Amino acid sequence: MLALVRSVDTGTQLLGNLGFKQDATAATDQAARQAIAWLASNKANLNIDNPTSGYYASTQDLAADGSSLPPVDATGQQLLGTPNRQLIDWDANNCAAASPASYHGCSVLSASAGTINGNTARYTVFRLCGRPGDPLADTTISCAQYATNAASCGGSNSGGGGYGEKALACAKSAIYYRVVVRVLGARNTASFTETIVHF
Repeated sequence: MLALVRSVDTGTQLLGNLGFKQDATAATDQAARQAIAWLASNKANLNIDNPTSGYYASTQDLAADGSSLPPVDATGQQLLGTPNRQLIDWDANNCAAASPASYHGCSVLSASAGTINGNTARYTVFRLCGRPGDPLADTTISCAQYATNAASCGGSNSGGGGYGEKALACAKSAIYYRVVVRVLGARNTASFTETIVHF
């Protein structure tokens, strides 16, 4: 009888933890929407970094002098055991939980998306360009872009696209942005998502 009670108790805990994880992951959608709304309302200023808003006009792979930087470890768990990584300051405390010997820097900041269903959400946005600046004025700035072809414009499917359909967005090339969201929920649940958008 005791073994049965313990088995049921363990199963209940596992289901509870899964529920918390699903709730935290669902909250990341709302945080990503906030980040995308921020991008849309700041279109005129997306060529420069805005760290206090968790926005970077590049992938953070290059320093201001053009030298290479270590890759950004968005979750803090991707490159464990190597100091050759940059961490995102998810807790706004200069990465206090990580040993300084375990990373190159903690200068990538995040912005608060507030509390969503009792979960704490933060996001960081990277423009997928080699460095900050206006890529239209400076052709040495390379960016990942949604390429459009004016000759293929005018798809007949106004409500959506599909295989074999023409592209719907045809006005101009649009730069991609990477939105990384972290949500902390109950019982130390952490959920990370990444969304790629273009304007």
